[in-house]
Amino acid sequence: MIFEIAHLQIKPATHSAFEAAVAEAVPLFKRAQGCLSMRLERSIEHSDNYRLVVGWETLDNHMVDFRGSADFQEWRRLVGDFFAGAPQVEHMDTVLNCF
Repeated sequence: MIFEIAHLQIKPATHSAFEAAVAEAVPLFKRAQGCLSMRLERSIEHSDNYRLVVGWETLDNHMVDFRGSADFQEWRRLVGDFFAGAPQVEHMDTVLNCF
């Protein structure tokens, strides 16, 4: 499994609406090929900063299958207006898991 970690900066005073839009988008991820998990995290120190962490079976499941789908376009429609800047996305592979 690989993890997509999207660093998202959200416009001030839109947190509740953004979080509701992400909750509305959950079915898009649940039906995406190779999507194994999804969670949204919010920074305590910097409340406009979020991390979307999505577990994928393969990198292609994210970069080809999901990003090439109509569901990705719907995802961006739901949340795109809340972004204060372009999301920064990286993919991570777990090398050590102790717990």
